[in-house]
Amino acid sequence: MTISNRKKILITGTAGFIGYHLAEKLVQNNYEVIGFDSINDYYSIDLKYGRLGEHGIKRENVIENELVKSEKFENYSFIKANLENKEVVNQLFAEQKFDYVVNLAAQPGVRYSLENPDAYISSNITGFLNLLEACRFNKPEHFVFASSSSVYGLNQKIPFSTSDNVDHPISMYAATKKSNELMAHTYSHLFGIPSTGLRFFTVYGPWGRPDMALFLFTKNILAGKPIKVYNHGNMSRDFTYVGDIVESISRIIHKTPTPNNNWKGIVPDPSSSSAPYKIFNIGNNSPVKLLDMVTELENILGLEAVKELMEIQPGDVEKTFADVNDLISITGYKPSTSLSEGIKAFVEWYKQFYGVN
Repeated sequence: MTISNRKKILITGTAGFIGYHLAEKLVQNNYEVIGFDSINDYYSIDLKYGRLGEHGIKRENVIENELVKSEKFENYSFIKANLENKEVVNQLFAEQKFDYVVNLAAQPGVRYSLENPDAYISSNITGFLNLLEACRFNKPEHFVFASSSSVYGLNQKIPFSTSDNVDHPISMYAATKKSNELMAHTYSHLFGIPSTGLRFFTVYGPWGRPDMALFLFTKNILAGKPIKVYNHGNMSRDFTYVGDIVESISRIIHKTPTPNNNWKGIVPDPSSSSAPYKIFNIGNNSPVKLLDMVTELENILGLEAVKELMEIQPGDVEKTFADVNDLISITGYKPSTSLSEGIKAFVEWYKQFYGVN
């Protein structure tokens, strides 16, 4: 297939964790991929440029608001820009004529949203609106966007279903993700933009984020430092390996939503609509207690952690558990990477990247 008749896809957040892995998969699947990222300093930009370097994007070649070609993949280009810059976003859409758009760019982190809520409004609301507006006027076949399991908030019905009400978020991060779902639905309803939201559950794996528990625990255990275990370890998470996340996304891209003819406003199902709109959970469907995750990590590292048992943090939920029946029925795929297998892959990457024996 020549580059002229490849499907063209915009992936925002490609210097980030999930975006890096998705871009690599879709480049190898013969899409023409345009990566987009602001490369902000929420965490190490060296790690972000390390990811980009794996895709043949050299740090010294990156220029603000300009496309740079990969030196590794002839069907990959990257632009460093902010989604909040409406002019740049509109120009990129007008020039590139994307077939698909996958928005993985966001200001992440529950705890940081307590300290700097403005960053979440700017990136996750204003930037998201600019993408929706660009889709409105340029009509991609499918707009896919990252939501989060955090939207379930105070919900205690287990497992979490996309048909559940999610009107009680407990962090600004979760509130912005819920807002994204509402904004996307509005544009689907008003302008017919086929939109799919993906609620990710505790993603981990190689090239992961330094603010996530597995990264922090690995770093401190290897350095002989204590690890902070919140809620005295009485939490469980539906840990989901990044390879399962990107496989799910790559399938969902081609599952363009259509209006649900059985949808009724008198008993509204939040997961679908009379508009071309759909919500999926992407999780492992198998919660693990936090202390069990630590034990697995200790076994793989061959080291015992010094644990500081802490109170639960504001904005944290005690348990996450994804109902993935819709994902399985529509895509034919169920995330299934075991925690042991996933942690081994992460530790191997971590030691190699940071030069740890």
